[in-house]
Amino acid sequence: MGTIEATGFRGEESGMDDTEGRREEAVKRLKAKRDFKNHVVVYLLVNALLVAIWAVQADGGGFWPGWVIGGWGLGLALNGWNVYFQRPITEDEIRREMETGN
Repeated sequence: MGTIEATGFRGEESGMDDTEGRREEAVKRLKAKRDFKNHVVVYLLVNALLVAIWAVQADGGGFWPGWVIGGWGLGLALNGWNVYFQRPITEDEIRREMETGN
C-alpha cells in the first residue's frame, strides 16, 4: 500500500511505479536519519560550549545551561521519535478516517 506525505499521495494511486515510490520513501527516510544525526552533533557541541562558558564564569549562580539542554533536548527527542518510530500514514488509515468523517 502507498503512504501519504505532506506533498501528496505516494504509491499506485499517483500512477508512480511501486519500486520508484518505495525508493523515494527510502531516500526520504535516510535523509531524515542523516539530518537527525547532524542535529545530535550540533546539540552536543553547542551545549558543551555553554557548559564550558558556565564553568569558566562560575559566579555561584545556578546551572543555567540546564535550561537550554532540557528545552532543546525535548525538541531533539521529539525529532528522534518522528525519524525512528513514527509510522507513515497508510491508505487504509486514510480510508478509515474518511469513513468516520471526524
